[in-house]
Amino acid sequence: MEPLGSQTLPGYNITLLLQQGMDRVQGLSAVPGSQHYAQLLTADSSTEQVQHLENSIEEMLIRLDEFCAMMDIIRNESSQILEEKIPAIKLRVEEMNRIYSRVDKLEAFVKMVGHHVTFMEEEVTQAESESLSFPQTLNRIFRGASVPTFLRKTTSTKQRSYELPKLYRTEEYFPLNRV
Repeated sequence: MEPLGSQTLPGYNITLLLQQGMDRVQGLSAVPGSQHYAQLLTADSSTEQVQHLENSIEEMLIRLDEFCAMMDIIRNESSQILEEKIPAIKLRVEEMNRIYSRVDKLEAFVKMVGHHVTFMEEEVTQAESESLSFPQTLNRIFRGASVPTFLRKTTSTKQRSYELPKLYRTEEYFPLNRV
């Protein structure tokens, strides 16, 4: 912090003003009682320095008023944010969490369906390969041809029964009453 005498305001030197005030006080020591105080309290506003000081004080007061107004606006906006915006944001966060939960469940469902589709494709491929094998095709061709009965082998053609694997039911995941 600077010493008091070295501080300056625009266009003034505080040391000079204090020196002038001290000179006036010393010059008034010969004036009796109340006149002495009256002269101290009466300022000489005709000087250029005092006028400049008053202008600077007015400018600082204007800036202080502007600053106070800005602080009031910030305080009011902060209150509005705390009272209105934050609860609205919390509601949106809860709503988004519910949506994220539903998306996660839907992703799990899609993954499960993908596994079932892959399983069924493998089952179909296996069934096709078993039922359309090359020797069975030749047997069918030869059955149609006349072959003596003593050369024919009696083979029982058992049809293997196919058991449908347990699959998911879409209605269990998407009830009809919710669609």
